[in-house]
Amino acid sequence: IEKGSNVPMYITNIQCKPAGRLSGPMVVSMRPIPYNQVSTAVLSTGRFPAVHGAPIHIGNPEAIGIKNVNSPDFGDAVPIYDNEVPVFWACGVTPQAALMASKPPLAITHAPGHMFVADPKDSSYAVF
Repeated sequence: IEKGSNVPMYITNIQCKPAGRLSGPMVVSMRPIPYNQVSTAVLSTGRFPAVHGAPIHIGNPEAIGIKNVNSPDFGDAVPIYDNEVPVFWACGVTPQAALMASKPPLAITHAPGHMFVADPKDSSYAVF
């Protein structure tokens, strides 16, 4: 939001569990987090497993198949400063990657960066 851009999203080398004829790779979003705040980010997002949850990877993007962190597959590149580490969360664009890989005749989904918004409060999704 501060940069006026959409979050960077990447297609990974992590294959999702197939569901019928649908299969494909996991997509992740990335946020650079200051090193001293990574544990806080993990703990605070981990409380919400139904809505992205804890990061699936921290650090080296190449370990999950991202060759160039400055060239996202969706969204916009953001700078990663010297005191920051890239942190990756499972992304709601994963279904689009599965659809692109599976090529069904018709699919209706959301566009990257334009999520469905509903009325439930965050607390209704929290795990304590």
